[in-house]
Amino acid sequence: MFRTALRNVLAHKARLLMTVLAVTLGVAFVSGTLVFTDTLKKSLSGQSAKSYEGIAVSVTSYGQGRNEQGEKEGEPGLGQQTLDKIKALPGVDTVSGRVSGFAGVGDENGKLIGSGWSNQGANYTPVKDGKDPRYTFAQGAGPAKADEVALDKATADKGNYKVGDKVRVATNGPVKEYSLAGVFTTEDGAVQAGGSLVLFETKVAQELYLKPGYFQELSVGAKNGTSAEKLLADIKPLLDKNAKAQTGAALAAEQAKQIEKGLSNLSTMLLVFAGISLFVGIFLIYNTFTMLVTQRTKELALLRAVGANRGQVMRSVLSEALVVGVLSAAVGLLSGIGLAIGIRSVIGSLGAKLPGGALVIAPGTVTAALVIGIVVTTVAAVLPAWRTGRIAPVAAMGSAHLPATSKSLLVRNVLGSIISLGGIGLVFLGVSTGGNSGRMTMGGGAFFMLIGMIVLLPLLSKPVIGAVRPLLQKVFGVPGKLAAQNAVRNPRRTAVTAASLAIGLTLVTTLSVLGITVGKVVDRMSTEKLKADYRVSMSSDAGSLDKSVAETLSKAPGIKAVSPQTAGYFLVDGDFRAASGVNPATIGQLLNVEVLSGSLDSLGKGDVAVAEKTAKKQNFTVGSAIKLKYDDGQEASVKVGAIFKDMEGLLSPYVIDNKTLTEHSEEMYIPEVYVNVDGGASKAAQQKVVDALGKNPAITVATQQDMRNEMGGMINTMLNIMYGLLGMALVISVLGVVNTLAMSVFERTQEIGMLRAIGLDRSRVKNMIRLEAVVISLFGAALGVVIGIFLAWAVGSTLAEAMPGYELILPWDRIGIFLLLAAVVGVLAAMWPARSAARLNMLTAIKTE
Repeated sequence: MFRTALRNVLAHKARLLMTVLAVTLGVAFVSGTLVFTDTLKKSLSGQSAKSYEGIAVSVTSYGQGRNEQGEKEGEPGLGQQTLDKIKALPGVDTVSGRVSGFAGVGDENGKLIGSGWSNQGANYTPVKDGKDPRYTFAQGAGPAKADEVALDKATADKGNYKVGDKVRVATNGPVKEYSLAGVFTTEDGAVQAGGSLVLFETKVAQELYLKPGYFQELSVGAKNGTSAEKLLADIKPLLDKNAKAQTGAALAAEQAKQIEKGLSNLSTMLLVFAGISLFVGIFLIYNTFTMLVTQRTKELALLRAVGANRGQVMRSVLSEALVVGVLSAAVGLLSGIGLAIGIRSVIGSLGAKLPGGALVIAPGTVTAALVIGIVVTTVAAVLPAWRTGRIAPVAAMGSAHLPATSKSLLVRNVLGSIISLGGIGLVFLGVSTGGNSGRMTMGGGAFFMLIGMIVLLPLLSKPVIGAVRPLLQKVFGVPGKLAAQNAVRNPRRTAVTAASLAIGLTLVTTLSVLGITVGKVVDRMSTEKLKADYRVSMSSDAGSLDKSVAETLSKAPGIKAVSPQTAGYFLVDGDFRAASGVNPATIGQLLNVEVLSGSLDSLGKGDVAVAEKTAKKQNFTVGSAIKLKYDDGQEASVKVGAIFKDMEGLLSPYVIDNKTLTEHSEEMYIPEVYVNVDGGASKAAQQKVVDALGKNPAITVATQQDMRNEMGGMINTMLNIMYGLLGMALVISVLGVVNTLAMSVFERTQEIGMLRAIGLDRSRVKNMIRLEAVVISLFGAALGVVIGIFLAWAVGSTLAEAMPGYELILPWDRIGIFLLLAAVVGVLAAMWPARSAARLNMLTAIKTE
């Protein structure tokens, strides 16, 4: 029986290839994800371990802490005194301190080199022989003077900098020029991520990033014969509670765990693609084996007649599935390895420097590929195999292309209705519950609803396709009428074929509608409330602006209004509350703040403005006294001078005068400065703002349109990922439609011969097959779009409360594109079956049983 199964597999090579491709896609994504993440994890972990070579103990300071009263205590970092104490310990060979923060380097055109978040600056600390072991210099040497810097080689090459050149370096303050003392190579993570690294003389770095005389980290080297554990035990008593000491090995292991955690999001995203691909592929495999069994009914009945029992016949079909599964797993594993190499190349082309190293193909990856390929294929073939065992020997005497019994379809329809109604009920329950718990309930409901709809597809296909039959007949004539009739001739097969498109388009439509709707809401929430011509911020949100930015702009010619948006906090009734510092005289010109009661002018008198939701929660009204404690520990009683409509993303729940916030804070965090210019926004006005800031490469001057684009960036990225998922579903759907039409042509060979005999020419036969494919594809796509819109409405209902002005937007243009793609899928999938049907010999076809 196994030999018979193997012969049958090889006898249908085209169908075998399509089935293998469906499973291969899913297996390739799984194995490719595992290979890529395992390789990257090993490479990054090795790089991390290498960066801690020679470090016995690493000491990290978390800065000043706060006591129960919210007052700061402790040192801002690790002072020189602590460094000297550690250096004096027996067994200590070397101690070097490190401070770091943002530093951006401009190229010859003044543009920032590298990504803002990974552009770093640090101090150069010679340890032995005037060298810092963390850096290897290709040219020159480390900075020894306050006006010198060193650059990593990649940054120096991109900026065409040579030793002795003047380099413009921006931190969070004004741009400064330094002399380039040297160019180095390093294993530093910022550089490997595609950023830059600027080395300063230690005192300069301390002034820029912390305080003179203090470090953020200390790296301790041990003398020969001294263990890292012994050194760690000696160092710990010398530290305050805001500092932590670890061995270099422990820190490398901790970073390896963090790397693994950081890769989990990428891994999850790719595995979701694999899961969707495999789930959709199950329908194709099921359909393929159902068709193969139907096609070979007489053959299988003859096997029963000559003595094969039910179990043997069933096992022969499962053996075919096993062969297909093993082949799919092997091809999928090889494809996955290629995919891993491709992902690595793509990420490298985007500027990130992934560490080198051989591909890691773990035994677990091979096992996963084999298990997934074999299990998915076998599970999908179980039902067709079970039906095979039920074929009676007498079926060999006559035609076997019989439709499912009305009883079996009745049971299926009842079961599908129960599952669908249960899923819809859970979705409505989630809508009424709201919040995260409601969305979790809704997710379960969506799953059951989708499964129920797939079960009900045979029932739905007849009325839906029947409704478009008159249109097809009117537009395309006889081929259109025959196509509609053929599409519902075997409802089960039509349903399974349409299911793959329905699943893909449900997911894509749901996220497209939600993404575009949320994007519009965020756009309205931000730009409608923003009057400012420009927003000045650090590139890629790389940190805080220096207070000098607002001061410089306020003095520049052509600038009408400036308000730095300062982020801070204070204690209210013992709880930390976020606060925004603004310029009371200009904030009304820059932000469209809807004041419900009171006046923002009161901020200039020391009052505080409170957002509506917070005011209701705390029972505040205009004139209410609030007892608060500032960042410096000083207590005060302030009045509520205004209640304003919440402006999430633009203003914190508490708003006070910048001067007040500055007086009570040692360090100010200024994420952005809003600016209005004379004559309104224009390219020339934008350039004036850029020039006023010294053409700082680390600072971005964004227009309102830039802000819209930035806010829509993440949503568009998510949608593009989902469109990739749609593309995968379309590929598998093409294979499914090809299989269905090929089987349809085989079953109707005699019928097609008769149609040709009575006058249906080859072109109209092709049109009939093409239209059948388009009808099936559009049926699945339309169902997916309808379910997707319903789910988008449900999820959106739970978001509306947190998003004022939320209103569901249906992107008809994109939905139209989805349906058009489904029709294209039908046309492409029908090419081979239509050609085969048109080329059938008329007389031979008529004689076919």
